[in-house]
Amino acid sequence: MLIGGGHSHVAVLRRFGMEPMPGVRVTLICRDVHTPYSGMLPGLIAGHYSYDEAHIDLDNLARFGGIRFIHEDVVGIDLAGRRVLFANRPPLSYDVVSINTGSTPTLDDVPGAQGRVTPVKPIHRFVARWNQLVERVLAARGQARIGVVGAGAGGVEVTLAMRFRLGAMLAEQGCEHRPEFFLFSGSANILPSHNRRVRKKFERVLAERNIRTRLGARISEVLDGAVRIGSEDVPLDEILWTTQASAASWPGESGLAVDKRGFIRVNETLESVSHPGVFAAGDVAAVDAYPREKAGVFAVRQGPPLAENLRRRLRNESLQPFHPQKKFLSLISTGDRYAVASRGSWSLEGAWVWRWKDWIDRRFMTLYGDLPAMEGAEEDSRSDAATAMHCAGCGSKIPAEALREALAGIEPLERDDVLVGVRDADDAAVIRPPEGKLLVETVDFFRAIVEDPYVFGRIAANHALSDLYAMGAQPHSALAIAVVCYGSARKTRGELAALLAGANEALREAGAALVGGHSSEGEETAFGLSATGFADPGRLLAKRGAMPGDVLLLTKPLGVGALFAARMRGLTKGRWIAAAVDSMLVSNRDAAAILSRHGATACTDVTGFGLLGHLIEILEASGVDAALDVSRLPALDGAAEVLAAGVESTLAPENRRFEASLAGTAPNGLLFDPQTAGGLLASVPAGQVRRCLDDLHKAGCAEATQIGRIVDRIGEGPSVKPA
Repeated sequence: MLIGGGHSHVAVLRRFGMEPMPGVRVTLICRDVHTPYSGMLPGLIAGHYSYDEAHIDLDNLARFGGIRFIHEDVVGIDLAGRRVLFANRPPLSYDVVSINTGSTPTLDDVPGAQGRVTPVKPIHRFVARWNQLVERVLAARGQARIGVVGAGAGGVEVTLAMRFRLGAMLAEQGCEHRPEFFLFSGSANILPSHNRRVRKKFERVLAERNIRTRLGARISEVLDGAVRIGSEDVPLDEILWTTQASAASWPGESGLAVDKRGFIRVNETLESVSHPGVFAAGDVAAVDAYPREKAGVFAVRQGPPLAENLRRRLRNESLQPFHPQKKFLSLISTGDRYAVASRGSWSLEGAWVWRWKDWIDRRFMTLYGDLPAMEGAEEDSRSDAATAMHCAGCGSKIPAEALREALAGIEPLERDDVLVGVRDADDAAVIRPPEGKLLVETVDFFRAIVEDPYVFGRIAANHALSDLYAMGAQPHSALAIAVVCYGSARKTRGELAALLAGANEALREAGAALVGGHSSEGEETAFGLSATGFADPGRLLAKRGAMPGDVLLLTKPLGVGALFAARMRGLTKGRWIAAAVDSMLVSNRDAAAILSRHGATACTDVTGFGLLGHLIEILEASGVDAALDVSRLPALDGAAEVLAAGVESTLAPENRRFEASLAGTAPNGLLFDPQTAGGLLASVPAGQVRRCLDDLHKAGCAEATQIGRIVDRIGEGPSVKPA
């Protein structure tokens, strides 16, 4: 279990991807899908690098190595139970865990700093804050006072990079004014850990660029629009914080040995001094025998020995010590394409030094961006249990004790009309149907689309419940059908518990009770639900009922199938996949209620047959045709790119059989793309469309769009014309 996507862990991910360990499953847990490379942050700020050039795509890196990626924040570790803890989902069990989460800003020591300053660390959060700062400075037309607290290498580089970039952007806008920059140092010198020659070079550069340095200036308080130094208040519009950081509190609160700033104490093998089987590297770690400043170079160089010692711990072999270098090369940029090299007592400077730094940084990023195609990684990393012979039929059921323990952490919704449910351990659920209602039933089941079992459980539940919503029914209850991978009882129990917890959360939000189900072991994870709902006879929706003049509305963007097909080939960006997952996690409950309230005449959910296939079903059932504006189809980020590259889902070619119904409408890959937990497609009376769309947007369906209209049937079969 790897917690965090820092510089050490990306090396571990690549090495385990290049050389998987039979019987070992690696899981990465990280809140972000793109991890920034600290060496390129000043260049990113200065505009020399794009976002993707300066970030490692963790989703692609994990996919390359057959590594499970859990997109979540960790809040603690149960060290006795060997479980990683989260705020709003079940824990995950581990055998060996490593932590590489970086550091967080130390703001509590300065009154008023919290909420008033922009911390540079953690770096992955700074990028978004930097973009917001740029907008504010540009809006001020250059008349801004910007202060940077901390004059180490990070503070100096960030200050110079900001000055370069903001100056260029303001010049492009024709602004005469430029921001004033202030650099505050609590010590008597800038760059206190570097030699005198380096300091002199940067003193010259800062003076040439009119950056005011305040040495020996300790900030005693941060006010609204100012910092206080002793009795003096220095007015500032923006305040950036680059001083020493500390660790998150949860490692120490979990019981790990930490130093006075909360960093995890480790020995020369990078293993916790208090808990064998727990490792830490990068900024979050403090090596007892070799105290070093927090610098990315150490995190990078700890990666290979960390990977080796994780393997050794898993094989119960002796660990190897890692001895960091005492001196290291620093290449410090001056904002423009110029840099200073610093190591020990010598220094060099020039544009060639920046080119040298650029070459080093790009070579490092190439290791994690240009990944070789790997064959058989998934099979090689299966557990020993997966390669053993297993029974079929009921012999493949998950053991009763493991099932009982998995269910123990689930709290199904309690309903008075559920007479026998999952807690009763009976042979079947018993439900009292409400008088005067229609019973609506559906079932969906499919292989895992994401590696995270909890998220997959939520997606599968949303997918199944969409059928009920499309019919105008209110979900009542559901039976779960689960297949989890072969493994030890402990691993199987955890996998099933996560699946059920995710599904149960979605069911509870829908007002539905989990009343039972069936579980089994198999070669790969699969999950689904048989869902039951009830509807008023007079408010039942169906595919038949669309009328000429109605407007076609689509509530979610398209492209899930193409994106996940491209992901299997390593052709996507992590943020594209994260956005697609977020879309699948959005329930259609509110959209269905809004469509019904505005008089929808026909409705269906867009799933495996793609938009065109499901539209044809409405047209056939209603005896009408459609005019479709293909240019208005909403698409998930990245979907157009992968479709243009010729990548599509394996079901898309079969869905193209509906292409015969396109009467002059240009084919578009989005029409044939199968969706998982897709949106609703509905026909709505024209007079209701504006208010309906307004309500959908207010309810969180930001991509809800008018894509066409219903017209009279003119031929024997349904046809789709250009709008």
